[in-house]
Amino acid sequence: MRNIHFEIASGVVLNIARLRGALLPMGPDRPPTLDDKHSFTLRISSAEISIDTASLGNLLTNHVFAYPGSPLRSLRIETDGDELVQRGVLHGFLPFSMHATVTLTPEGLIRLRPRTVKVFGVGVRRLMRLFGLELEELAKVESGRGVRIDGDDFLLDPTAILPPPRTRGRVTRLAVGNGRVVQTFGGAEPAVALAQPGSDSANYMYFQGGTLRFGKLTMMNTDLLILDDDPSDPFDFFLDRYNDQLVAGYNRNTRDHGLIVYMPDKGDMGRGGREGRGGREKRD
Repeated sequence: MRNIHFEIASGVVLNIARLRGALLPMGPDRPPTLDDKHSFTLRISSAEISIDTASLGNLLTNHVFAYPGSPLRSLRIETDGDELVQRGVLHGFLPFSMHATVTLTPEGLIRLRPRTVKVFGVGVRRLMRLFGLELEELAKVESGRGVRIDGDDFLLDPTAILPPPRTRGRVTRLAVGNGRVVQTFGGAEPAVALAQPGSDSANYMYFQGGTLRFGKLTMMNTDLLILDDDPSDPFDFFLDRYNDQLVAGYNRNTRDHGLIVYMPDKGDMGRGGREGRGGREKRD
């Protein structure tokens, strides 16, 4: 993938500058299927992915801490230099704010170390120490959410906190600032280029090899290139509505039996007659 604004859930957008990886089927009897986010795991070998603070707040509020009895609600995130500032509600009625430094552990986890914590605008770290309390006792987190508390620190697994599809990969570098968190997975982009995308393919997703199913079509030895029909800005793609984007675009077959699909940005569907182009095919 290159230059993709990948909306993984409503209000949660991953800005993918580049990504190389593989779709792994969840079982032996069914290939990865774009219509079923639970049918595959995205294994990332190398990537540069960022998330802005609005999406990060939505991710934490609507997915990570969205369970009965969650200690944290209505989370809003911003950056202050290279720190993350988190505001929200603790235990349903206590407004709090937290300034935290952000580092990467050797295992590729994101460590948030609170520098200041305030409840109702009053600093609580000293009060917690006075009563022998740690953050873990104040804000217990349900297991399996990609977050755990280590003493007074939050540890986030950057792939486990994401909603489906399941994602695997190791973050090797992290940067915080200017309203976003930037993660580098693996090393540099592999030098060996994939076959299909050309120099004029600014924003694309390319699937090569293996078996892939989408709609009623199953591709063997897959050769599927999805291109942004407006490359002037990143490709805005929402997996939950990929079929709507497919219908609003057009496609053409290649001589070696590949398929090239041109899709509009999700936000552009219905503007300027884009919807009316569905079903038009080209061949070369």
